[in-house]
Amino acid sequence: MAKRGSGSADRGGRQPSKGGGNGGGRGKGGGGASRSRSRRRGSILGKLVYTGIVLGLWAVIGVAGLVAYHASQLPPIDQLSVPKRPPNIAILASDGSLLANRGETGGRVVSIKELPPYLPRAFVAIEDRRFYEHFGVDPVGIARAVVQNLTRRGVSQGGSTLTQQLAKNLFLTPERSASRKIQEAILALWLEHKYSKDEILELYLNRVYFGAGAYGVEAAAQRYFGKPAKNVTLAEAAMLGGLVQAPSRLAPNRNLKAAQARGAQVLAAMEELGFAKPADAKVALAQPARLYGSRGGGSSNYVADLVMDVLDDFLPKFEADIVVATTVDTGLQAAAEKALVDELNAKGGRFNVGQGALVSMKPDGAVRALIGGRDYAQSQFNRATTAKRQPGSSFKPFVYLAAVEHGLTPDTIRDDAPVKIGNWSPENYTHAYKGPVALRDALAQSLNTVAVRLGQEVGPKAVVQTAQRLGISSSLQANGSIALGTSEVTPMEMVGAYCAFANGGTGVIPYVIASIKSADGKVLYKRGAGGLGRVMSPDADGMMNAMMHETFVSGTAKKGDIPGWELAGKTGTSQDYRDAWMIGYSGALVTGVWLGNDDGESTKKATGGSLPLEIWKTYMTTALKGEKPVPLPGLNRWHAREAPAVAQAIPNPIGEIIGAITGEPQQTASTRPPPRERRQSQDDRNFLEKLFGVGDE
Repeated sequence: MAKRGSGSADRGGRQPSKGGGNGGGRGKGGGGASRSRSRRRGSILGKLVYTGIVLGLWAVIGVAGLVAYHASQLPPIDQLSVPKRPPNIAILASDGSLLANRGETGGRVVSIKELPPYLPRAFVAIEDRRFYEHFGVDPVGIARAVVQNLTRRGVSQGGSTLTQQLAKNLFLTPERSASRKIQEAILALWLEHKYSKDEILELYLNRVYFGAGAYGVEAAAQRYFGKPAKNVTLAEAAMLGGLVQAPSRLAPNRNLKAAQARGAQVLAAMEELGFAKPADAKVALAQPARLYGSRGGGSSNYVADLVMDVLDDFLPKFEADIVVATTVDTGLQAAAEKALVDELNAKGGRFNVGQGALVSMKPDGAVRALIGGRDYAQSQFNRATTAKRQPGSSFKPFVYLAAVEHGLTPDTIRDDAPVKIGNWSPENYTHAYKGPVALRDALAQSLNTVAVRLGQEVGPKAVVQTAQRLGISSSLQANGSIALGTSEVTPMEMVGAYCAFANGGTGVIPYVIASIKSADGKVLYKRGAGGLGRVMSPDADGMMNAMMHETFVSGTAKKGDIPGWELAGKTGTSQDYRDAWMIGYSGALVTGVWLGNDDGESTKKATGGSLPLEIWKTYMTTALKGEKPVPLPGLNRWHAREAPAVAQAIPNPIGEIIGAITGEPQQTASTRPPPRERRQSQDDRNFLEKLFGVGDE
């Protein structure tokens, strides 16, 4: 019993303990399960962390391998260098102003110190606002760009930094691929290591493309605004900053409204970042940048093209920017362009004249103005230097010079009558004949029969040699019709040859380049004295000036007279009215005008004494205004000379006709006054013109 009790007691005693133990056991067992679950969770988390670390390491290794692979496709870092920028050719007028840029870039290199502060900041604001904070690649900027592009809020931005864009422009192709982006990032890191932030920004501004063939901010400012980059306004800077996103689409010459809208976005970004004061930004928004419009299609480009055509003759090789100073006067260039374009706009349609050219030189051959066509934007063909056309009667001075050099004088008499050479029977413009006439009158009134007779008298070869001696380089045919200008020449050649008449008898080689310098001012070429030497005697030159002066007194160019100036020259019209010329000069300036059609189509009877003479007078009146009159060489000597004795026996048929009609005695050849005094007889000349239709050839 006792044992049972004891046993019971023991059991009873143990039961609580057991119960307690069971309770404790359950508690102990529950804590073990929790710890087991925690251990399991910890094990899973640990595995995930471990896996993540392993995967991260493999990713790093993979990226490193990928970077290493693409880096291996680039030149070795120790051999890497920024490629040289293609040289720019800045072409300047005689006053130092810019006429045009030539070269692959379209503008010179500029230092960031030259630019107004807001210009580089415009690019930072819109393209890379963390430019001064990142190390070449900007993860923050990439993330922000992704968010902005997804939400389309505010000013959208790209993920590439300015450094990456520069790397792409300097070293890579335009293709879009992951491989190129990796190489771009590698090169951006190298650039950031090699150059300062301002140096990178300067490289960027001088290399980025702005559309319309303009590479670099200087080229873009000149192309769109007609000014150097250092002078652009805040609105213009904002527009330039916005163009690099899509230069071909946003170029203001193609889509001005889109370029202005993009510029407004740039201004907003600049104001937000404190790069522009609110008041300044407000003004810029109210007055957005506008495209600079060059007058008449930019005729200065014809000058620039000529410079590039001849540059190799003076500087065959150059690797850096150069500055070419020309002889061209911007005021005269503008006056020439306006005179030509205005006349063609007003009367070109009526006379079926589609094109024209004008060349103006100093008597030493320095080109002062050159217009190669009606509108450079529509046609870049330079008719002043390249187009070969028949000069018509403007070629006759070479015939007369050959005759003078064979002993004839301005008062020598030749017969204006029908002439026949083989099957060819040239006629005068009026189809009428004047009989015996002095050479000065025959040239002034452009009598074809007299010119042909003189050509046969001295020989066609002598005529060709005379023209070539004065500077005509085109091939000339030594035949009977050479006297009427049937061999083709360029306006530049003709004006250059006429310079010898204006300067006293010295042949010239027309030139447009005065000097060439490097960008830092080192002289690479400077024009010295040069030319063809003396090509006619002073006496012969005086006689030619006397005869061609008569053209302005009583001949085909009399409507082109400019009071106060001694002028000389010759008009010309080719066969079937295909070409109309006027080449005239003072002692200070020689100018030639050609009009016609590129396809050789005939005009509607446009003659040298009509539209070309009007253009010539309009231009020369402006060009000579305010200048001190310069006498023509030798003219006064031949004004004062008496006519040869042979002229005394020659009747004056024109005077007889006038006398019969008016009842007043007229002068004979022997008593005819010098050319300047004959201005008083201008009414008689006008009367004859109405009576016989005397005009240009």
